Amino acid sequence: MAVGVLALQGSFNEHIAALRRLGVKGVEIRKPEQLQSVTSLIIPGGESTTMAKLAEYHNLFPALREFVKMGKPVWGTCAGLIFLANKATGQKSGGQELIGGLDCTVHRNFFGSQIQSFEAELPVPQIADKEGGPPTFRAVFIRAPAILEVGPEVVVLADIPFSSNKADDPNLALESTEGSTGSGERVIVAVKQGNLLATAFHPELTADTRWHSYFLKMVDEVGEGASSSICAVGGEFQKSRTDLPVYQ
Repeated sequence: MAVGVLALQGSFNEHIAALRRLGVKGVEIRKPEQLQSVTSLIIPGGESTTMAKLAEYHNLFPALREFVKMGKPVWGTCAGLIFLANKATGQKSGGQELIGGLDCTVHRNFFGSQIQSFEAELPVPQIADKEGGPPTFRAVFIRAPAILEVGPEVVVLADIPFSSNKADDPNLALESTEGSTGSGERVIVAVKQGNLLATAFHPELTADTRWHSYFLKMVDEVGEGASSSICAVGGEFQKSRTDLPVYQ
């Protein structure tokens, strides 16, 4: 198995290293034609505006949109989440081009600037059920976005409590996971919709590879589904052939 990693800017090397620890090859993707060599893709964290400008320069957006429309597994982390969202708010003047496909609204830099980056223990019951390990994940948020709204087909995998005073001190979001009563406001930071996965944080910057393993299982499931379809078509073809009259 080989997984494509968009390598325009940001933490693509860290994703490739995490995949390597799981015995999987990561392939750097910089040009549209390179997408033809992979069946899945990770869009890493980085500076989303810069990544968008580079993607536009290399004419990648049409190929990336087609990749998503074909139902191939794609995982976006941080800036990658912004890329995959159908709608983004809090953008710089003029906005930025998006790939789309993920039925959600994302707020860019929801948690503040670079100096307001933080870590938090996120409850991740669905990840723990499928991948084992502890019930929480130590998530790294760097100039992180957040998901404000999701469509009916989007599954929420993780959220985090936050304070309405987060603009003054985003680390108040950390009053979260331990001892939270559940009565405060929460914001979504990880979702799945079909073959799309998105996280507002950076799993590639930790030693915990469960999110990468979770994504690889998504890739495997798509591959198995394609094989089953081929077998089913082949079986139907064989049946139709045996129903034909035999000519001597």
